[in-house]
Order: sequence, then structure tokens, then C-alpha cells
Amino acid sequence: AMEIKTQDYTVNYDAENATVTCKGSFMLSGTEEYAPILELLTSAAVQQEEKLSLDLRELEFLNSSGINTLTKFVIFVRKKQSLQLTVQGHDSVPWQVRLLKNLQRLLPQLEMQLD
Repeated sequence: AMEIKTQDYTVNYDAENATVTCKGSFMLSGTEEYAPILELLTSAAVQQEEKLSLDLRELEFLNSSGINTLTKFVIFVRKKQSLQLTVQGHDSVPWQVRLLKNLQRLLPQLEMQLD
């Protein structure tokens, strides 16, 4: 598994279950600091031919640079066409719902799982 772990957040890619899980708070500044996260996400998308899940349910905070990073990732997936992306969030967390809907605008075939 590929993993980025800091005091504030964890990003874990589980290849066997085709899932990237993000936990904690994404409060990094700018594109450069988010580069390793984007790299992990795109690597996961390259490795998975058919489907990939992005689990954001335990992500407590996401700043605008983080939103940009996830947007870039979804645009990358859109170019790949063959990959079915599912994003998981909580319907009780307004920013997660908003984010998922915005990502779905960029990638109409994106599957939202709100629970």
C-alpha cells in the first residue's frame, strides 16, 4: 500500500480494494505541498483499470488548495475514460456534499456515495 502520513492527515491507497482513503485535515498551502497527494491519487488511478473509490468520510477539513488538488485528480480520471470513480462522503457534512456534487459536474459518470 502507498501511504502518506503526517500529524494532520493520512492518505492511504489500498490496491487490493481499489480504495484511497483520506483522513484528518488537508490544510496544506499551495500546489507544491499537495503534489505528493496528487501523485498518490493519480498513481492509484493509473494502476486501477476499472474502478477506484475515494473515501473522504473521515476527512474533517479541506482548504481551497485541497479542493483544487481533488479537482485536478478528477480531470485526470476524466481523461482516462475507462475508470469508474466512486467518491464517498457523509450526507450530514455540507462541504463534503458540495464537493462531491462539484466533482460530479466535472465527471458526470462519477458515482457519489453519501451515507
